[in-house]
Amino acid sequence: MTDTKEIVDHVDDVDAEIRTGLDRVVAGSANILGWAIFLAFAITVYEVISRYVFNSPTFWAHESTTFLIAAIFLVGGPIALARDKHIRVRMFYDAASPSGRRWLDIVNSCIALVFFAGLAYAGWIMSWKATHTPTGDIHLEGTGTSWNPPTPALLKMMVLVCVSLMFVQSLLHLIAAIRRDVSAPANGAGEK
Repeated sequence: MTDTKEIVDHVDDVDAEIRTGLDRVVAGSANILGWAIFLAFAITVYEVISRYVFNSPTFWAHESTTFLIAAIFLVGGPIALARDKHIRVRMFYDAASPSGRRWLDIVNSCIALVFFAGLAYAGWIMSWKATHTPTGDIHLEGTGTSWNPPTPALLKMMVLVCVSLMFVQSLLHLIAAIRRDVSAPANGAGEK
């Protein structure tokens, strides 16, 4: 059993990893968005009971659940970036000096900016095609099933929003890394 001090120290470490106000908002939204997982679970339970107990399957449950899980997956990117929980080769990062960590953060943010800019451009094209006809009229792409919800168009727009958000987060992280004072003692996350 862990004692209260260890739990408090862990909570303090989690808060220390959130670097900007935008990161705080994005990370805080995870608590609200987490309910979408419960909603997907509830829809699945409803479908199973409808199908196997009452022999009355729904036509909307599978597509709703797929949309919710895909949306949660997309939002996971900005949340992981906000909480500084993305993949990092800790062996090299932890071995670097505070100044070295600062430079690694700067290089990482620059690479991320290029990557997210490219993804945002592709997301823009993809979401435009999913929301407009070739003549320019607004028409949301559907699934093509009998229910035909516009979930493909909504997910493609979410890709654009999430990637654009990650671009802004990376830009703010780059600014913070450039401004970071490396003369002060650093904690495990490389922050002052």
